[in-house]
Amino acid sequence: MSQIPSTSPNSPRSVPAPQEGGPAGSAVAEFEALYRANVAVVTGYFARRSAEPQTVADLTADTFVQAITSFATFDPRKGTSRAWVLGIARRVYAGHCQAHSQQRSRVERLAGRRELAPDEVGDLIDRIDAQRPGRALVTGLTTLPAADRAVVELVDLAGLTAKEAASVLGVAPGTLRMRLMRARARLRGVVGPDLAHGTSPASELEVTT
Repeated sequence: MSQIPSTSPNSPRSVPAPQEGGPAGSAVAEFEALYRANVAVVTGYFARRSAEPQTVADLTADTFVQAITSFATFDPRKGTSRAWVLGIARRVYAGHCQAHSQQRSRVERLAGRRELAPDEVGDLIDRIDAQRPGRALVTGLTTLPAADRAVVELVDLAGLTAKEAASVLGVAPGTLRMRLMRARARLRGVVGPDLAHGTSPASELEVTT
């Protein structure tokens, strides 16, 4: 069975790819392209939520395991691969939070987990450190309603377009733009202009597609 290359540290678990040969061989290439195009943004998404390298690595791997098992359902006519994968990442993180709140045993949490090599840990620490401002902004976002938090993070932190973010959240692009403008204004009032520098009024012009 073919496997997606382990581009450490982003795939701590082996991620099985579809069987090669005929049409399936094309699916392997398509998924590998999707993986390479989106692994950094998914890693950043989790690095803004956890400063623990193993957790970031595991959640990233879980996201792509789910992506490959449901790859046949991805329709590029309905949205970009980035929006689709981040939608999966949001669900993975929600499940992680639910499991944590239920205080599953350590044995259950560690089951099937491959411990990271020292170089993988170092690479993830660098990525996590690079997301320090993002984590601070996520903390500030907790003061906003859930709908407002989601649009700011997807557009201003994850770098999605309004159309992509709307696809992830299941709302119309126009609705998302209105939420984003409202959320940015609220956030600047809460965390100040220094922390919210990426959400300045001038950046509203960037959210047009």
